[in-house]
Amino acid sequence: MNRYIVKRLLQFIPVLIGISILIFGIMRIVPGDVAMRILVGSGSGNYSQEEYDRITEDLGLDDPIVVQYFKWTGGVVTGDWGESIYSGRPVLEEIGDSFPLTFQLATMTVVISLLLGLPLGILMAVRQNTWVDYIARVVSMGGLALPNFFVAALMLMVMVLAFEWIPPIRPADFWDDPWTNLQQVIWAALALGYLLSAIIARMTRSTLLEVLRQDYIRTAWAKGLQERSVILQHALKNAVLPIVTIVGLQYAALVGGTVIMEQFWNLPGIGFALVEAIFQRDFPMVQGIVLLFAGIVLVANLLVDILYAWLDPRVRYG
Repeated sequence: MNRYIVKRLLQFIPVLIGISILIFGIMRIVPGDVAMRILVGSGSGNYSQEEYDRITEDLGLDDPIVVQYFKWTGGVVTGDWGESIYSGRPVLEEIGDSFPLTFQLATMTVVISLLLGLPLGILMAVRQNTWVDYIARVVSMGGLALPNFFVAALMLMVMVLAFEWIPPIRPADFWDDPWTNLQQVIWAALALGYLLSAIIARMTRSTLLEVLRQDYIRTAWAKGLQERSVILQHALKNAVLPIVTIVGLQYAALVGGTVIMEQFWNLPGIGFALVEAIFQRDFPMVQGIVLLFAGIVLVANLLVDILYAWLDPRVRYG
C-alpha cells in the first residue's frame, strides 16, 4: 500500500504540470489588457506610455511568456503563489481567507446528503415496488431534475413570503458567530445536499438490490437473522463501496463547484473569489485557485482508493 501511495503521489506531478500550463496559457490568451484595465479602473482616463510600461513591468508582463510561466511555477514550488493584482495581498492569504467557508459548506453538504440519501436508498431497496419506494423515487428524481439554483430560489421565496425572514446578509465567521454563520450556510448546504442525496439514494438502491440477491444474504435470511441485522451488518457494507466513490468525488467537486450557491447566498467562499478574479482578470488569483482545485481532486481520488482497500479486504493495490 505504501508503494502504491508513493506511486500515486508521483503521478500528481505531471498532472499538475499539465493543468498549470493549461490555465496559464488560457489566462494569457483571453481578450483584454490587464495593465490598461488597472489604469482605467483607477480613474486614470488619460495615462502616459510610461505609466503603462511601469505597470506592465511590475506585473512581469514584459517578459517572454515562457519566462513568466517558469517564474510563476518556481514561486508555487517555493510557496510564493504571487500577489493578487487588485488587492495586492499574497494569493495564499486570499485563498486562506476564502477557503474555510467553502470547506464548511462542502462538508455540511456531504453530511446532509448522507443523512438523507442513505436511509432513503435503503428504504427504497428494502421496500422495492411498494408505495414507499414509488414516493421515495419521485423525491429522489426531483433532486436529480431540479437545478440547485432553482431549489435555492424556491427556498428563499418560501422563507420570505411564508415566514417573512431572510438569512443574515453580512458574512460571519463560524468561530466568531456560529449561530449567524449557520443561518447563512445551512440553506446553501440544504440546496446542494438535496441534489447529492438524490444521487446517493439512487445508487444505494441499485447496489443494495444487487447485494440482496447474493447467496450469502440468502444464507443470512435462512439463519433467521433479523432484517435490520441482514441489511445493516451484511448487505450495506458491500453496497456502500460505489457510494464511497461518489461521495469522495462529489466532495472534491463541491469544494470547487459551489460558485452558484456562494453567489446566490452571498457567501464569500473560494468560488465567490474565483468569479471575482475572473471578472477582474486577476490571473495570479485564478491560476492559484484552479491549481488548488486540481490538487484537491487528485487527493480526493487517492483517499477514495485507500478507503476502498480499508472497507473491502479483497481490494489490493500493487
